[in-house]
Amino acid sequence: MSTRKVMMVLAFAIVCGALFAADPPKTAPEAADSSQAKPAADNATELAKKSQNPISDLVTLSFQNNTYFQTGPDGKTQNVLLVQPVLPFSMNEDWNFIARPIIPIINQPAMTDSQNRNGGLGNIQLQTFFSPKKPVGDWILGFGPYFEFPTNSGPDGQFGTDNWSAGPAFVALQIKGPWVYGGLATHLWSCYGNDPQTNLTSVQPFINYNMADGWYLSASPTITANWAADASETWTIPIGGGNQGIRQVWEEPNNIFLIHAGSFQKMMF
Repeated sequence: MSTRKVMMVLAFAIVCGALFAADPPKTAPEAADSSQAKPAADNATELAKKSQNPISDLVTLSFQNNTYFQTGPDGKTQNVLLVQPVLPFSMNEDWNFIARPIIPIINQPAMTDSQNRNGGLGNIQLQTFFSPKKPVGDWILGFGPYFEFPTNSGPDGQFGTDNWSAGPAFVALQIKGPWVYGGLATHLWSCYGNDPQTNLTSVQPFINYNMADGWYLSASPTITANWAADASETWTIPIGGGNQGIRQVWEEPNNIFLIHAGSFQKMMF
């Protein structure tokens, strides 16, 4: 059996096995209804804290649009819309299983003189976590396999590599008073494909300070290390932060945010 088929079977088996053992997940409105005795502002703050936990027991659907300026040789604008459902399932009294697909929809300018502006689908990623329901010490933990599939539709590999890749994912966080802080770390190795090898580490520390009525301040830079790149292009380190909040839209709680960030590249140590 080829490596590609093994990866597909493995990802399918992990997700299906966890779903088979799982109870139906909670939705955000159900979580809010369970605490109706609390004031509305407290409910919004608690929902905000849960939305900041990447392995919480809430079903969520996130649309995150990233706009990158000065992209390509002509300094045009690139847009990447990330569709990010979070699907938690209760496996038993002690463990949850969380599936986090990441679906990028890309619109970007020409990268060479022979190209045109193009739009389409990037490579879909699947983060999966097995998470103890009770904190370990003071830490909420999750770990599991991480996959990237070559679903890109752009011409000439503009929207991603054609490699099939896999690796580990780990998350740890604490919730203390108004603070939610922790980090998410992943690594991908290419397992199959003809493109140059994938060897990519991503570390996303995050810190959130929750205020009244569901509003909070947030910083969550994603630091990447591309070990397959030249030494001068190994590290990419963003800097930035933003303001976010839980608001009621069409009778559903929505997490609305605006973040500004820049980045620079640093040579390998």
